Amino acid sequence: MTGISLARQVDFVFRQLEHELTGASAGTVLIIVRNDTIGKFGIKHHPIHIQDNEVQTAGAGLTKEQVDRFRVLAIDALKMKRNWTHGEILYDFSVRSNRKGWSASVLYESNYNMSTWNVVPQSKRNGLIDYSS
Repeated sequence: MTGISLARQVDFVFRQLEHELTGASAGTVLIIVRNDTIGKFGIKHHPIHIQDNEVQTAGAGLTKEQVDRFRVLAIDALKMKRNWTHGEILYDFSVRSNRKGWSASVLYESNYNMSTWNVVPQSKRNGLIDYSS
């Protein structure tokens, strides 16, 4: 998906996962990003939900409308991403027991690779430490 905005890629991811998200009561959508391109995505979710010692059915999770709102929230949350191109985005979600309410949160993890940086301090001048030895 090189050349496509990250927002459009996230939209694609949520549309691909819609069938898994619908009916899920809690979990995490994970997206692996490299060079602002999604390389891997998926969902971790709890396949069963126990409430008052009873197993709840799969239909007790997110509705189609809630999944649509979750997708929009995920895209809007990208406005908070700052100055990184490699990392992970985790979208946690859960449905309240009455199924009318749900909540979601976003966690960004930026990753950096030292082998791609050419800046290595050469001396102790100006407070820099020599790492060459």
